[in-house]
Amino acid sequence: MEIALYQPDIAGNVGAMLRTAACFSARVHIIEPCGFPFSMHAFRRTAMDYADAVEVMRHADWAAFHGWAEAQDRRLVLLTTQGGESLYASAFDSADVLLLGSEGAGVPASVHEEVALQVRIPMAAGMRSLNVGVAAGIALAEALRQTGGLPK
Repeated sequence: MEIALYQPDIAGNVGAMLRTAACFSARVHIIEPCGFPFSMHAFRRTAMDYADAVEVMRHADWAAFHGWAEAQDRRLVLLTTQGGESLYASAFDSADVLLLGSEGAGVPASVHEEVALQVRIPMAAGMRSLNVGVAAGIALAEALRQTGGLPK
C-alpha cells in the first residue's frame, strides 16, 4: 500500500503524512510541483526522526507519476469529497496507491478521469472536508486493515 500526494501545498502536512507512512511501512509519492520548496531536510522538523524511515519517490508531474503507476500495474484510488463510494464499502488490494489532492485545490477533473476508483470518507452532515493528512491516515489504516498489511 502506498500514498501519493498530488502537488501538496503545505509542507507541515507532508511531514505529518511522512510520519504516518513510516509508522505503517508505506512508501510516499510526491507529485510535483509542490507549493513550497521541497527538501527532506525541511520535513525533518514535522516528521521528526521518522523522515529517514520512509521511502519517498518524487515525480516531476502527473504524467510521470501516472506513467510509473501504469508500468507498475498499480491501481490508483483517489480520496475525494466527490467520491461516490464510501471508503468502508471499497475493496482494496495491497498494490493500491492512495492518491490525495492538494490542500487548496484537490486534483483537476482530468485526474479524476484517470483513476480507477474514487472514494470518500463518510463525515457528519454539513462538514466540507478533513485535513489531508488526517484523511491519509484514515484511508491508509482502513486499506491496510482490509489487506492484512497492518504492522503486527
